[in-house]
Amino acid sequence: MEIPQSKYLSTRCLNRVFNNTVATFKYYWFLGILDLVVIQRKTHMNVWDIMISMVVNAWFPVNYFRLSFGKSDSLFNAILILQKEKNIPINISTNQLMDILKNMVDEPEFKRLFSFLKENVPYWFLSPWFPQKTKTEIVTLSQTFENGCLYKIEKNNSMMQLELSPIWLSYLQENYTILRDFAYWNLTLFLQIRNPNVPNIPNKLIKSEVRNSLSNQRTFWNSVIHANNQVNCIYTGRKLEINHYDLDHFIPWSFVSHDLLWNLMPADSSINCSKNNKLPNLQEYLPKLALAHHAALKTYLKLGKNSKILEDYLSFGHTAQELAGMDFEHLYDCYEQTFIPMNQIALNMGFESWKNTK
Repeated sequence: MEIPQSKYLSTRCLNRVFNNTVATFKYYWFLGILDLVVIQRKTHMNVWDIMISMVVNAWFPVNYFRLSFGKSDSLFNAILILQKEKNIPINISTNQLMDILKNMVDEPEFKRLFSFLKENVPYWFLSPWFPQKTKTEIVTLSQTFENGCLYKIEKNNSMMQLELSPIWLSYLQENYTILRDFAYWNLTLFLQIRNPNVPNIPNKLIKSEVRNSLSNQRTFWNSVIHANNQVNCIYTGRKLEINHYDLDHFIPWSFVSHDLLWNLMPADSSINCSKNNKLPNLQEYLPKLALAHHAALKTYLKLGKNSKILEDYLSFGHTAQELAGMDFEHLYDCYEQTFIPMNQIALNMGFESWKNTK
C-alpha cells in the first residue's frame, strides 16, 4: 500500500517510514501525530502527548486482544506493567483511558516506564529523510525542515517538542483516513508475522465501542428453549428461560473476534460477568457445549427451520444437518478439533483460565 502523492511535497520518505521496522514504535508514533495534528489541530506537540496517544492506541491490542508485539518490543511490556500496577480495567473506554493517562503523565513512575520512547523514536522516525545520520545530526538538520522532513525536534532541557512542517499540514488533514489506514495496514503485516495463528488481526487493532447485535443468535436459542422447555446453563446447571439469559462466547470474543453460533451458548447471567474474557476448562465444559448444540440443532431442524445462521456451522466442515445426524462421538470429535487448538493458542497469548465459583 502506498500513500497519495502530492503536487507540493515529496511523499517518498514518508512512504518508506515503516521499512525495516523491528518494533511497533513507529506505527503508533505516526498514529499519535496524526491524531494530534488532524483531530486536535496541533502543529506544536509535546512529545509526552504523542506518547499518551501511543499508549491509548496500543492498549487494546496488548491488554484486551493479547496480541504479541515480539520479544524486543518495550512498548508492549511497559503497557502490561502499567495495567497491572495501576489496576486499570483492560476494557476501559478510550476516552476514560486518555483522561487517566493525562492525569498520570507527570508521575515519576509513568515517566520511568515510557521515557525510553523519547530517547529514540522522534529521531529514528525521521531516518528516511536523514539516512545514516546520528540523533544529534537529525535534530540539527530538522530545524530548517531539511529534505522536506515531517517535523523539527525542539529540545529544552528535559522538555521535547515537535513542530510540524507547514508544508505537511494540509496533506495530513486531506489524507487523514488513508494515512491511518496506511499505518494500520503496515502494523497488521508486522503483527501477522508475530501472531501467525491468531484470527482476524486487523479487527484487533482497535476495540470497537459498539458490538454487533446477537438478535439472530438469540432467536435461534429462544426457538430451541420454547420447543424443548429444557435448556440448562452448562456452567451452573440452572434451567434457562426465554430472554432471561446471556449469550456467552465460549472462547472469548476478544480472541475469536466473531459471533458464530457454534461458539455461543445461553448462560446464567451471573456467569457471563465472572467468566468475561477468560477461557473455560475444556475437559469439563466442552462436552456440555457440544451436547447442548447437538440437541439444539436437532430441535431447530425438527421445527422445520432452516435459517441462514445455520451456515455458521460450516466452519466445522459439515452442514448443520450433517452435524445433527452424527452420533455424539463423531460430533464431539469435530468440536475437539476446532476448540482445542483455539484454546491452546489463546493460553499461549496470555488469556487466563476461568474458575467457576458458582
